[in-house]
Amino acid sequence: MTSTAHRTQAQRREQTRTALLDATIDCLVDVGYARTSVQEICARAGVSKGAVQHHFTAKAELMAAAVEHLTTKLRRQLAASLDELPSGGTGVAAAIDLLWTGYSGTLSTAVTELWVAARTDPELRAAIRPVDRALGRATLEHVTQVAGELPPERAEMLFWLTVNLTRGLALDAELGGDPHRRRQLLEEWKRIAVLLYQDATTGPS
Repeated sequence: MTSTAHRTQAQRREQTRTALLDATIDCLVDVGYARTSVQEICARAGVSKGAVQHHFTAKAELMAAAVEHLTTKLRRQLAASLDELPSGGTGVAAAIDLLWTGYSGTLSTAVTELWVAARTDPELRAAIRPVDRALGRATLEHVTQVAGELPPERAEMLFWLTVNLTRGLALDAELGGDPHRRRQLLEEWKRIAVLLYQDATTGPS
């Protein structure tokens, strides 16, 4: 009986924590970091303000946990999708499309809000940096598998070039840039990446 009650309490705590994290992401996307208050997060999550203090000691910790919560879900989605890709040039092009999907959208909006704020907030910067790095390392492992015969250092270079390009394109989308131009740039990078892959794996004739 005690064990059942304990599990139920743990489940309730986890449900509350998840609701707070989802509400935090929603606030970042809808109103931005500056207007994201603990009160607004609690209202969206349907919990009391005191509930936050049982889970997070500071706003920066809550923000970092929210991004980690989102990136964990996206990382799992990316991992499952990347694992299904064929190896070789076709897989490289498809992997770039998946990375674009993963690093744009909700994740891009939320992270951009936090990184801008983190420029002048050392506590926030220290909280979100490990989350960002962990996402990169985990995704790189799967991309390296897709790259197949490509030397690891070349696969890592293509990965980080893709990540930085997609983040730049995602920021362009946030600023209202031309979607047709973004698609052209992404397609051109896919073409270049496949050529680089073929050159690195076939070697000189």
